[in-house]
Amino acid sequence: MTQSSSVLSGDRLALARLLTQVENDSAEGRAVLAELFPHTGKAHLIGVTGAPGTGKSSLVNQLALHFRRQDDKRVAIVAVDPSSPFTGGAVLGDRVRMRDLAGDSGVFIRSMASRGSLGGLAHATASMAQVFDAAGFDIVMIETVGAGQGEVDIAKLAHTTLVVEAPGFGDDIQAIKAGILEIADILVINKADRPGVENTEKALKSMLELAHPSQHVFMHHGRVIEVHRDPSPPRAAQSDKPIWLPPIQRTVATEGTGIAELAGSIAKHLAHLRQSGDWAARERAGLEVELDALIQEELVNRFRDEIPQKQYDEILGKVINRNLSPWEAVRVLMNGRVSPRRGGSGKTK
Repeated sequence: MTQSSSVLSGDRLALARLLTQVENDSAEGRAVLAELFPHTGKAHLIGVTGAPGTGKSSLVNQLALHFRRQDDKRVAIVAVDPSSPFTGGAVLGDRVRMRDLAGDSGVFIRSMASRGSLGGLAHATASMAQVFDAAGFDIVMIETVGAGQGEVDIAKLAHTTLVVEAPGFGDDIQAIKAGILEIADILVINKADRPGVENTEKALKSMLELAHPSQHVFMHHGRVIEVHRDPSPPRAAQSDKPIWLPPIQRTVATEGTGIAELAGSIAKHLAHLRQSGDWAARERAGLEVELDALIQEELVNRFRDEIPQKQYDEILGKVINRNLSPWEAVRVLMNGRVSPRRGGSGKTK
């Protein structure tokens, strides 16, 4: 039996091996992923993001328990942890805070290192989600590091994004600075038994009134990408199209309070995605982002293969000594050619 067939048949050992190959970006992993890709596109990808200390791991744990016990869904969890500065591996390992899920064959937890990725999302996260999707998991939950503004990266991948806040974390300032309200499909105030929860909810409601309710906007390689809740063109009349207004849910994850209500909001958002056609729009946007990233990586690799290392080192030395600017160095390495998008008239003199 091939590795892809083993994964499709539910072999957990084969799945674990493939996830390691995918995270390491091995040739074997890419080959198996290519075989599995036609079997993807079914799982509901749920992103869980927010500031460190808001209880994201506890929330993911309780949501997974709910999906298993109440809905009998197969759940995969990708926990993107900070990287160890010594090994490059995930600091939190196998997610010790999710012990409640241990031994459940319908749950698979995978920790992976962010490896310095902007927004805490490692390069292989999308591929890992595709592996779980092909393996028949109904829900793939992606918990990010919680690194601040960069957390909007989750919007490139997830169908439903939960932004988690908590009282006592400089709530209104956090909400404003992170710029993550625009990518929130559901706002969660966790640790809602703490003092100040009313102020937190009031601040979030005020920010929601300022945020555009009809679309996600994020930057990718300097280009604005819009993922519309309404799939019609931006300038088209949208009065007859459904618009999703992000609800605010209070939870106390450590006690399981509010989890059923939060799961209900997630189900409603999934129904909205299906009915509005936004599921297809987000799938397209996510795959486009992934394709662009892979193209960029491949072009950079080809470029480095074609440039002699000695020439590259000489140019880098001039940049380090401030004799050549990075932009001028790029022009020299590209034989005087510069992309019109970046400015410039073409060949250097």
